[in-house]
Amino acid sequence: MRATGTFTVSAFVPTELKPEPAVATGLPVGVATMEKHYEGEVAGRSATLFTAAFDQATGVGTYVAMESFEGSLKGREGAFNFVHSATTSGSDRTAEFFTIVASSGTADLAGISGTGGMAVDADGTHRIWFDYGLG
Repeated sequence: MRATGTFTVSAFVPTELKPEPAVATGLPVGVATMEKHYEGEVAGRSATLFTAAFDQATGVGTYVAMESFEGSLKGREGAFNFVHSATTSGSDRTAEFFTIVASSGTADLAGISGTGGMAVDADGTHRIWFDYGLG
């Protein structure tokens, strides 16, 4: 099954957490928390732990995110975790990874497994989709 939706980031809060021991690299590593809100066949909200090595000036870097989603997929209510990452050279997304965490589903979404993806339209609309199975 496929469920699609759009999302907005309602909070992005950098933390003071830094890798230890400190290692000097060409891109700084940072950690933040995020809250997102979803609409469409994917409806609800998520809490995210977001880690990135990223250069704000050039838009170059890579991120890894672990999200805890609660809401519904095509009307089925529950919660689950998913992880995603991607690399950008400033104008693209490559090396994308996206998977639903096994055994993380609850309620109507118990037993969920699968993959998905994210994209940003030219107008700035953020899209998400899940290709998933239940059971």
